[in-house]
Amino acid sequence: MTEKMIRIALLSGGKSAEREVSIKSGDQVFSALDKNRYVITRYDPKEDLPRLARDADSIDVALIILHGRLGEDGTIQGFLDSLDIPYQGSGVLGSAMAINKVISKERYVQKGIPSAPYVVAGKGNAMDEEKILKELGLPVVIKPEHEGSSIGLSIVRKREDLQDALRKAWQFDARCLVEKFIEGIEVTGAVLGNEDLEALPLVEIIPGEKYDFFDYEAKYTPGATKEICPARLSPEITAKAQEYALRAHRALHCRGYSRTDMIVDGSQIYVLETNTIPGMTETSLYPQAAQGAGYSFSGLLDKLIELALDRSRDR
Repeated sequence: MTEKMIRIALLSGGKSAEREVSIKSGDQVFSALDKNRYVITRYDPKEDLPRLARDADSIDVALIILHGRLGEDGTIQGFLDSLDIPYQGSGVLGSAMAINKVISKERYVQKGIPSAPYVVAGKGNAMDEEKILKELGLPVVIKPEHEGSSIGLSIVRKREDLQDALRKAWQFDARCLVEKFIEGIEVTGAVLGNEDLEALPLVEIIPGEKYDFFDYEAKYTPGATKEICPARLSPEITAKAQEYALRAHRALHCRGYSRTDMIVDGSQIYVLETNTIPGMTETSLYPQAAQGAGYSFSGLLDKLIELALDRSRDR
């Protein structure tokens, strides 16, 4: 007897600043999905949400390959919940908390997860510059409250550059996160699973010499960044970083999978942020970590679909 084909809604594109990356990720996911197991229909939430709603009864599971606002923030997750369509990854709560850099910082602090000292700078608040210099000093990292892929992010090393960096971040949000800059080795820790969580091998990130940090161009330009998996850390530091990735995943009520970025400074590890829909091209950081654990790219997608359906059955 032939096994029933699983009907997948593949969502990519959307309306965020990361639209083009999402489309490219969706293309690679579509190519990697096993056409002998899945019937795949593609939807771009920018224009296809009415069609998705009409098709809901004929969809078994959705793959959300969306980055940034309206993709990672819980919005599309709530829409799919209302249609009773299962999907991979975190639900409304986990998605909304993780994309908000201020709230996720607060959760890290509440759960005793080490992260860099920070202040929150509100748009137009004249006191924020002095507060930043007094509490954090320089250099600092400035990030919009909700953006991903390093959009709107700046590293400020000189006082005269501070206001321009704040204004750059405020173009995207009324508040921004200002963190003390920590010099060290950047790594990312991937987590996979629903109830039983698996910490995947760490990936070490080394931006090319022309990049001050792992910015948008360094992330998405082929060859711009060197990535090493497993990261070149001692077993003790590796285990600690993987544990922090698991703790961050739980603190933000993530589900299915997540990827937490960290800085290693000697024996100290600082958690930066957690991504609930990591980049999903074959060479993205999460698939590299999964490959280190023995998952092919198509095998990883199978696992995410399985986790989404398992979660749906649990409900």
